[in-house]
Amino acid sequence: MGKALEQAVILDKELELAGIWRRGGDINELLSRADILIDFSLPDANEVIINAVIKNNTPLVCGVSGFDDQQFDRLVNASNIIPIIFDRNMSLGIAVLERSVREAAASIGLDFEIEISEIHHANKKDAPSGTALKLGEAISTSLGDKLTKEIKYFSERYGEVIGDHKVKMESSTEKLIFSHSTTTRQVFVDGAIQASKWILNKSAGFYSMQDVLFSKTK
Repeated sequence: MGKALEQAVILDKELELAGIWRRGGDINELLSRADILIDFSLPDANEVIINAVIKNNTPLVCGVSGFDDQQFDRLVNASNIIPIIFDRNMSLGIAVLERSVREAAASIGLDFEIEISEIHHANKKDAPSGTALKLGEAISTSLGDKLTKEIKYFSERYGEVIGDHKVKMESSTEKLIFSHSTTTRQVFVDGAIQASKWILNKSAGFYSMQDVLFSKTK
């Protein structure tokens, strides 16, 4: 992911690569000459990165998954000081899917059973995936107290599947299916690039790809 992101920034005419931070390097020196930090590292780098972006007042685009509660709270608290885009899936298509299932759930009523299924490569350990949980949260938020039936999750792990997600809403008379398949990891890079352009000059706050695509303050 890091190499693809580096190449995308170099090729983008609107961006300039200020540098790349690696473990053991001086992140504060890097941020002293950077306008934005894009983070696709690992959860255990969370504290170092958050402390540095706060110290340097640097907007953060974060696509890291697997945060524990303490790490996630640290990220949210930092958004009171700097603008942060956090999303467990930077894909533009997933952002559209999330919006679609939220609106569908609010429109079709309560007689539908909802299932979310996902398939990923054999080495992915978390299940359900963060994206599946995000889709479920979008539906739950949309329905609120009206959600009376539990959302069911199904996960499969095999081969080298990057990520397939399907949301099914089914009643006794009809079935509505939304799906998204990722064919290359480049989609995450493309989303992060678009997010980095959007967040520049934004006020402090906790944003997601929903804001990047659908906010009126583009």
